[in-house]
Amino acid sequence: MGFKSDIEIAQEAVPQDIREISKKIGLTEDDLELYGKYKAKIDYNLMKTKPGSDKKAKLILTTAINPTPAGEGKTTTTVGVGDALAKLGKNVVLALREPSLGPVFGVKGGAAGGGYAQVIPMEDINLHFTGDFHAIGAANNLLAAMIDNHIYQGNALDIDPRRVIWRRCVDMNDRQLRNVVDGLGGKSQGYVREDGFDITVASEVMAAFCLANSLDDLKDRFSKILVAYSRKNEPITAGQLNAQGAMVALLKDALKPNLVQTLEGTPCFIHGGPFANIAHGCNSVIATKMAMHFGDYVVTEAGFGADLGAEKFLDIKCRLADLEPDAVIIVATIKALKYNGGVPKADVTKENLEALEKGLPNLLKHVENITQVFGLPAVVALNRFVTDTDAEIDLVTRKCKELGVNVKMSEVWGKGGEGGIELAEEVIRLCEEGKKDFKFAYDLDLPLKEKITQIATKIYGADGVDFAPAAAKEIDNLEKLGYGKVPVCMAKTQYSLTDDEKKLGRPTGFRITIRQVSLSAGAGFLVAITGAIMKMPGLPKVPAAEKIDVSSDGKITGLF
Repeated sequence: MGFKSDIEIAQEAVPQDIREISKKIGLTEDDLELYGKYKAKIDYNLMKTKPGSDKKAKLILTTAINPTPAGEGKTTTTVGVGDALAKLGKNVVLALREPSLGPVFGVKGGAAGGGYAQVIPMEDINLHFTGDFHAIGAANNLLAAMIDNHIYQGNALDIDPRRVIWRRCVDMNDRQLRNVVDGLGGKSQGYVREDGFDITVASEVMAAFCLANSLDDLKDRFSKILVAYSRKNEPITAGQLNAQGAMVALLKDALKPNLVQTLEGTPCFIHGGPFANIAHGCNSVIATKMAMHFGDYVVTEAGFGADLGAEKFLDIKCRLADLEPDAVIIVATIKALKYNGGVPKADVTKENLEALEKGLPNLLKHVENITQVFGLPAVVALNRFVTDTDAEIDLVTRKCKELGVNVKMSEVWGKGGEGGIELAEEVIRLCEEGKKDFKFAYDLDLPLKEKITQIATKIYGADGVDFAPAAAKEIDNLEKLGYGKVPVCMAKTQYSLTDDEKKLGRPTGFRITIRQVSLSAGAGFLVAITGAIMKMPGLPKVPAAEKIDVSSDGKITGLF
């Protein structure tokens, strides 16, 4: 008998009415803004009027080792652990990111978990959902239109058209739009200039949206967005264009988190979705705080490996939102360990004990970062795939125990919550023991270059950092303008601890090169771009979109 695909499993499920799910967290139908029978938006202001958990919620962060291009199952593990905690009688709420259409139609396919550890309605979540990303893209592009209109209508702010740094966006992998020339066609068509598109999930609007606490906070963040420089080298902000009010008006409903459910009926907020290799890689602060208000245990995730998503969750999101995790789950797979041991992607399903052992140092580095750099208790979740052999699993668990690494099996893909009981029990133990000494990887008062260096040396294991002349010049400029006290968001390949995706495992003797920096003043951080990272990905040779179809009765197929 063949294995069922994720979408087949999701479509066979019988979901509960979202009104029944909402009752589990103390909400009534009057508290919901229904989007059909199985999804709803919840006003975050209910945190002020609705009673919350009697005890402070335990926050559990799910992260991973450096992944293969197919991903290692962070969302699947997050969902499965949530369902397992519910089976153990805990009042649990999940907080996840919304998937971008880029990966859905590109390399990875859907991103709502997998197997029997999924959130549903899976097709809706992976496609248009409740329209949040469309609204975010519209707000981004409204600002772009207002900038060019200001220049066309007389340019009272004396914006230098060659130094407009705000780009348009679209939620799709479209390399053709990375660099464009627009305003062509004569005087009445605008001012001809170089321009470009980022993917929506890399937009500063998305980052600010996910870090805001309210509409007023979001409006204030938008007003600070740096969009251009004048001919006198003065920074120009969205607030000077009076764009913030209209931008927030487009996001009035989008800022309300979306409530859905897992296959086993566990409540889940899905809201926002910045990429972790480009942006900060976490769901919205509002969704996390709502989950913590209504639940006793909250399981959330941060994108890609712990060197990216977890570092940004801890150094940026936790710092700006005053959050502190109680435990961290580090997802590892046999496939990713072999990949980090030098096995090509095409061969990672074949047994290879030598490569497996060679890839273990990558896992150890992530464990050290979480436990030693950040001072948080951690458990490694060995996410089992059907291709894993007993010999491989025995090797990993034995070696981890020899090295003092806390490891538990996770079989949530095939068994749902039941397959995550052992892992969930360990998470509960870590939370209840309370053995943590949480600290950030760097101090905000350090110069920008030093903060970048601290991340590179402490988290990646680099010997140091080299700054391209343009990057060094912009850092000096931003510090002179008073932007030096912000946290740093590193844009780096997810496949390596270095800025070279081909250097796998746990490399030593390398340096990180910062080729470009940009200020996200509205989000409240500096983006430092390394290597070949681009804010607009491209589709692969055979995109997932080629396999996606819809039948005459509206049933979607091929979506993961």
